Amino acid sequence: MGILTCFVTMYIYSGIYPQAIVKFEEERSQYSSAMQGLTIALVTAWLCVYFILINFWNKLFTLNTPQMLAMFVIMWANAIFGFWSAEQRVEYRYRKLVIVTLIEAILQPVLCVVLILLSNNDKVTGLVWGIAIATFLSYVALLIRQLLKGKVFFSKKIWSYSLKLAIPLIPHYISTVLLNSSDRIMIQKLVGDGQAGIYNLAYTVSICGTLISQAMLQTLQPWIFQKIKADKYEEIKKVAYPALVVIAVVNLLVVLFTPELIRLFGPESYHDAIWVMPPIAMSVFFMFMYNLFSTFEFYYEKSSYVSAATVIGAALNIALNYVFIKQYGYYAAGYTTLFCYIVFAVAHYLFMRRICRKEINNTIVYDVKILILISVAFLLCGFALMVTYDYQLLRYGIVAAVIVAGFILRKKLVRVFKIFVGSRKASV
Repeated sequence: MGILTCFVTMYIYSGIYPQAIVKFEEERSQYSSAMQGLTIALVTAWLCVYFILINFWNKLFTLNTPQMLAMFVIMWANAIFGFWSAEQRVEYRYRKLVIVTLIEAILQPVLCVVLILLSNNDKVTGLVWGIAIATFLSYVALLIRQLLKGKVFFSKKIWSYSLKLAIPLIPHYISTVLLNSSDRIMIQKLVGDGQAGIYNLAYTVSICGTLISQAMLQTLQPWIFQKIKADKYEEIKKVAYPALVVIAVVNLLVVLFTPELIRLFGPESYHDAIWVMPPIAMSVFFMFMYNLFSTFEFYYEKSSYVSAATVIGAALNIALNYVFIKQYGYYAAGYTTLFCYIVFAVAHYLFMRRICRKEINNTIVYDVKILILISVAFLLCGFALMVTYDYQLLRYGIVAAVIVAGFILRKKLVRVFKIFVGSRKASV
């Protein structure tokens, strides 16, 4: 579904849409309505392609027709929610967003359990349709609301503008899928299912830091778009640097508690996963960092820059995995992932600097020395914490020190939060 979404809905709701509704604030309702219309058209067109060669697609994806149709419903429903939730974040209306998310979170497991129990032979299809029905029922009212408010289904101007930016981003989204999954697939193919299972556990637990980083990004991205539009670049760095430090601390905590996390989620035979978790967890920091740069690429409509950086990262990841997994086993995949996300962030920074030179009079938005200082300090701390895995008292002493430091610096953290909230209110 991740790969199909790159073509069916083209992730328009996550890449192009947020910057467009900041740019075209006066036409926001019309643009949102037209985007829902475009997505309906795209899903319908791809459904026709599916039905023309239905047996071919079912065999290719090893899914039956009900499962394929459920996947189309899920992709469409995700797009509906994506458009509406992006609009809520731009307007800083989080209460409705939380309510809708909670409704879907409750409805989905209930429907899944009911349909699984009602299914006799094909419980997988019951599960998939439980997800599809729950997401659609939760989000269909949002679709109707945006269509009625904007009253625009088709707009040649809006559709052509969006497709012009979305189509060049398809390699970016495909490469992102590959970057996130190629290591696990290659471990399975090159060294076996056992090591792939251990790595999969390590990867899943390691990226739990993305829960916080993604939440912060979803708030920061529209805010940064608004600051770019208002030419208030100095305000961006005042929030970006503390945000990077927060994400660094969160992922260092994941690294610090790696042995306990592996014991919690896996059996004793998975203990060696502790040595691959730290580099994967540290990758989350650079995932967050590159988004601070790619925001400029999206705002200034440089889709080719976004795709180029991602393709480079994905290609490098596959090449390094092929070389080093054979030699060092699944451990190598964690370090190639970290290295590739660092390259990824550097590539996006260089593209951002090119945009700044051309579009905003060579304005220095981020001080590269500060970015390097935060990154190097983060990496040194992360690898140093690995040394403590055999010394629990030392690790718990570090935990105590972190708690004390957090208490001492609490006023500073509150000030940073107030700066961010104050800047958002000023934008509104």
